[in-house]
Amino acid sequence: MRAHASHETVLIGEGPLALDAVVAVARHDARVAFAPGCLAGPVAESRRRVEALAASEEPHYGVSTGFGALATKHIPAEKRAQLQQSLIRSHAAGSGPEVEREVVRAMMLLRLATLATGRTGARPIVLETYAAVLNTGITPVVHEYGSLGCSGDLAPLAHCALALTGEGVVRDPAGRRRPAAETLAEAGIEPVVLVEKEGLALINGTDGMLGMLVLALNDLGRLVTTADIVASMSVEALLGTDHVFAADLIALRPHPGQAASAANMRAVLAGSPIMASHQVPDCPIVQDAYSLRCSPQVAGAVRDTLDHARRVAGWELASAIDNPVVTLDGRVESNGNFHGAPVAYVLDFLAIAAADLASISERRSDRFLDAKRSNGLPPFLADDPGVDSGHMIVQYMQAGVVAELKRLAVPASVDSIPSSAMQEDHVSLGWHAGRKLRRSVDGLTRVLAAEALTAARALDLRPDAPAPATAAVRDAIRALVAGPGPDRFMAPEIEAVVGLVASGALVDAAEAVAGELR
Repeated sequence: MRAHASHETVLIGEGPLALDAVVAVARHDARVAFAPGCLAGPVAESRRRVEALAASEEPHYGVSTGFGALATKHIPAEKRAQLQQSLIRSHAAGSGPEVEREVVRAMMLLRLATLATGRTGARPIVLETYAAVLNTGITPVVHEYGSLGCSGDLAPLAHCALALTGEGVVRDPAGRRRPAAETLAEAGIEPVVLVEKEGLALINGTDGMLGMLVLALNDLGRLVTTADIVASMSVEALLGTDHVFAADLIALRPHPGQAASAANMRAVLAGSPIMASHQVPDCPIVQDAYSLRCSPQVAGAVRDTLDHARRVAGWELASAIDNPVVTLDGRVESNGNFHGAPVAYVLDFLAIAAADLASISERRSDRFLDAKRSNGLPPFLADDPGVDSGHMIVQYMQAGVVAELKRLAVPASVDSIPSSAMQEDHVSLGWHAGRKLRRSVDGLTRVLAAEALTAARALDLRPDAPAPATAAVRDAIRALVAGPGPDRFMAPEIEAVVGLVASGALVDAAEAVAGELR
């Protein structure tokens, strides 16, 4: 589904958030509001339960004790507010480059959604302040390193929580880096003073890695459709056949993703004069190379991986992750639901899928450049081979990105470094899996853009017209990039097509002719 418009409002506290709602808030500044009765009902009720425990002489983890390996230390009532603030200050220990605004906003929204379930014991004022920061467009500065993906994305979420208390550094709505205190004051937001349990409630979740998963799912859903389109352009321009994409052949192996990709390719290639021109009895090409013939099998496997990841994301969006958690019958119980393994695994799985989708794309592009394999195209698609290099180095760029994507496909979730004096002795590293998947998505975008640019040039070099849908995609590229000719400065042309791929413009162009693609 395409992103929400920025003016839409996302309701929190009426059930699990939808994937597109997360994208709308994270990327398009959709506002958030609380469902009727949310704050006065489950949120206030769970807070009353925490306050009753706080008044008890018996120690309760997160309410009247220290944290992690210090959980056995009882904290007197007069020091509990200090305990919460100390927790946030000490855990806001990130380092390295600044994390993207959309990731921080997704993370904040997801933490707010868990707070709104009434399972954390945070006061309504904490939720209202969190929502005000989101709606005002203030973004806490979060750093690349700090989360191990267990006990929550602690450091990233702590930087967000610190801003709510008027400490730390934020980006104001204009994007300027400023102290949180003055930015909140300028927006008319009163900083919160945290009390029992609220520090843990603000930082103990998988919200950072889940936010990155949701954003990646949105991007990869568009990219896998783009991959079907550019693969179709390559099959056509390399004088391949679409017979192998026939529905009855594809149905012999009934993977749903494969069927969807093959259907896309049939739709995009429909009515191609180029294909009709060489599909004759004496055509010397008996079988296409795997990178052409097996395009639906590879892209289809990516689609099925995405479907699995969406299910995991849906389960996670329906979760209330905190430790300890306030149960429906009013108990406050420790648990292990903060462990990031379920999210970490699919983040790693998607990085593998992205790497392979990029790999087959690069192989198709490479075939265009070798006169022995391109079925009549000039070497490197050059205007004057020898004087001109054509798309030679475009393929080098692709190969370099694919090599990087293969490294990024090495899973983070199989690693673990014990922490907190061996209390937290197995961690998911899901945050790391999310960070590298974001780089994988960017790399896949660039590889597909290079294939689209190369295939468009090859289509222009064929004497027959392309299919109506591939012609529309070629024309969308030609609106920004000139057709074949002597060598030109290539980097701006590549970046222009990267923008078309990232925005979904190439999908839009194909769908305007072929109808909605899957």
